[in-house]
Amino acid sequence: YPLCALSPTTYGGLACTIEIVSDMEEAIDHIHKFGSGHTDVIVTEDKENAEKFLSSVDSACVFHNTSSRFADGFRLGLGAEVGISTGRIHARGPVGVEGLLTTKWELRGDNDTAAEYAKGDKLFDHKQLPLD
Repeated sequence: YPLCALSPTTYGGLACTIEIVSDMEEAIDHIHKFGSGHTDVIVTEDKENAEKFLSSVDSACVFHNTSSRFADGFRLGLGAEVGISTGRIHARGPVGVEGLLTTKWELRGDNDTAAEYAKGDKLFDHKQLPLD
């Protein structure tokens, strides 16, 4: 794969772009400037940095020490995924309150991979969390 001159590059394959930044604030600013708003992951043993990342990054899915492959409707307990959106509000036509809501998924793991769950080595545990 060629070097990525600008960050918003999509390869459409098993490749990823890695950006080296000086600190957490620069990383978060970089994500807000160049990210898709869909899924962002931090890999760190520093729980304080992980929590700051999870609360500061404004993407639909923000994960700590887990594979970005968990950003899937089925894996998040939504049933079959019928589409994805990187927009904040995607309703059209007459809209009730539910149509104005968006969801942010925060996932904390311990080096979890999607393959472990696909093979049944680990099981999903979906919990309804309080909104406050």
